[in-house]
Amino acid sequence: MAIDKIDVTKGITGTLPVANGGTGLTSGFVNGGGLSVADQFRVNATFTGDADPITSNWERIDTAGQGTITGSQMSESSGIFTFPSTGIYLVRFIGGARAYSGNSETQYELLINVTTNNSAYTCIAESHQCGSGSNSDLNLVVESLIDVTDVANVKVSVGVDAVESNSMFLASSTKNDNSLTFLRLGDT
Repeated sequence: MAIDKIDVTKGITGTLPVANGGTGLTSGFVNGGGLSVADQFRVNATFTGDADPITSNWERIDTAGQGTITGSQMSESSGIFTFPSTGIYLVRFIGGARAYSGNSETQYELLINVTTNNSAYTCIAESHQCGSGSNSDLNLVVESLIDVTDVANVKVSVGVDAVESNSMFLASSTKNDNSLTFLRLGDT
């Protein structure tokens, strides 16, 4: 016995139901799906003391095995990061620090700063950690969601702060010691 094919969309308007009581999407898919911006930078030269913002020695990651989504990428100039398109971005700053010999206790801070007028920056996220004793290593993470409503005016910078002036912030041109990640999660 032959079975005829049935066209279930014939005569139906609106969104078709799907399993478990959900509904099928009728729009909203991005070609290829996934993130449209995934970019990462790192500081490639170790430095001591405070830097807010960190204005030099930034490089886009380029070690074998690391990657970014090419096409729509962040841009950086003197430590100021400009977004390629509007949207909601996750910005994550990871830092490695070391207290030099002779420091009895050191407090480290990582900072994310944002401007919405391309001028005045405000610290919107901080991470703090203390190290005690000489040659103690610390790893810090700070992150925030940034609402980029205007690419000409909404920008970010990051900074580091240490109580002891001879505390060292680690860096490398082959691995991420102090690194900054940008992920565009969706529309604003």
